[in-house]
Amino acid sequence: MCRFLGWIALGAVLFAGSVNSAAAVEVRVDCSQRLGVIRALHGVNNGPVNSGQMIDLSSYYRALEIPLARLHDSEWPNPDVVDIHAIFPDLRFDPKMAENYHFSRTDDYIKAIVDTGTAVVYRLGESIEWTSKKYNVAPPSDYEKWTQVCLGIIRHYNDGWADGYHHKIRYWEIWNEPENRPNMWTGTDEDYYRLYGTAAKAIKAEFPDLMVGGPSAGAQGELIDGRIEPYPFLKGFLEYCRDNATPLDFFSWHTYTNDPYLYVRKAKAMRRLLDEYGFAKAELHLNEWNYLPDNDWTPLSLSGQGLNRRDWFARIGGTEGAAFLACVLVYLQESPVDVANYYAGDTNWFGLFGRFGEPRKNFYAVKAFRMLLDTPIGVKVSGNRPGESAVCAGINRDETELTVLVSNFRCSEKEYRFGIDHFVKQGKVAWEILRVDSGYNLERVRSDAADGMGFELNEVIEAPCVVVLRVRSANN
Repeated sequence: MCRFLGWIALGAVLFAGSVNSAAAVEVRVDCSQRLGVIRALHGVNNGPVNSGQMIDLSSYYRALEIPLARLHDSEWPNPDVVDIHAIFPDLRFDPKMAENYHFSRTDDYIKAIVDTGTAVVYRLGESIEWTSKKYNVAPPSDYEKWTQVCLGIIRHYNDGWADGYHHKIRYWEIWNEPENRPNMWTGTDEDYYRLYGTAAKAIKAEFPDLMVGGPSAGAQGELIDGRIEPYPFLKGFLEYCRDNATPLDFFSWHTYTNDPYLYVRKAKAMRRLLDEYGFAKAELHLNEWNYLPDNDWTPLSLSGQGLNRRDWFARIGGTEGAAFLACVLVYLQESPVDVANYYAGDTNWFGLFGRFGEPRKNFYAVKAFRMLLDTPIGVKVSGNRPGESAVCAGINRDETELTVLVSNFRCSEKEYRFGIDHFVKQGKVAWEILRVDSGYNLERVRSDAADGMGFELNEVIEAPCVVVLRVRSANN
């Protein structure tokens, strides 16, 4: 993917234009100063067909042009697809025999994803288990056999083996959050290192062009003065891969927080850590992220069930979560993150859709970001306040259209003054304002025409809120 060229170097300029006065936040767009291509980092977790095919979100996935869907907790809480146990339920059988695999449900699940034009990140492993008794998250009884099952799955979906497909799935991730115990792993650190090493080496030996990675770490370490002090699990994992020449084509990690700018600070520290361990070429995948209201996981515990949990998830999917989401997608443009996957894109409690398949407010935030990609050349803009609000602007290649995305997550100022410079040399422009807030789902609230030279307008954007300003040359 093409990183937003120059954004890191120009980061200080990008964020320098905020106005201290409470009167207004100045959003000044200079179309003559290009910052490179806006990156499509709006990947998700999971696919569009849910609830036993009673819900099909494919039209929404197509509209958003989701770049990547990571497969984890698919059809949770009763996953019958993707997971190793769902495809190959008994390791006592021979992984070389096609009849020992149960591919059909996962075939349908993945086909629905690729039919929307979305690529896949396949997580080899198991979904999270919140149950007191653990069923599938123990270390495999036979690491070599488990690895042979993984190779059979890859052959099926990429090489057509066992009446399979040629989906060209590039990314293969080994397990999920093995440090999250016992919900995701009941073994030791060393058990996971050995599983990863066994599988990663075998996959790269047979499929050298594929990208293999992990460990999808949910707890990475302490962020101190721009550096990650890794927890023992992560430190041991990086040492193991380095010392045993184990492939690590991408490093995956997760963070849930109420600080949208934390992802940038963590990503830069994570990149530095990987480089120091000799993995400068490893891609950086933030493949689970979402809004964590009040930085508090309590509502997800048994003690938090009921109205408290309902309201907590309503905040994640509502205007708060929408404004947070849009801020993160803007901030990530200046980060070293190569791939990002929001958790989740389906009807999961954390998802973009409700249980009946209805889009939530956070869906419309992704849709607002998607509008930027129609005008993909990033240009200089002021008005960002890291952690509070975000602004991004882009023009199309013909220089006839401009999109400005503003997300006010928690900035106290609500008056925004837009100014557009060097968009058109002469003539009129047509503009419109769309909003995502308690009353609007990315709907037009104002539109008009104006002189293209020195174009300015004011808009009230009171947190939490997402606003899209679209401007088009009226000369064509």
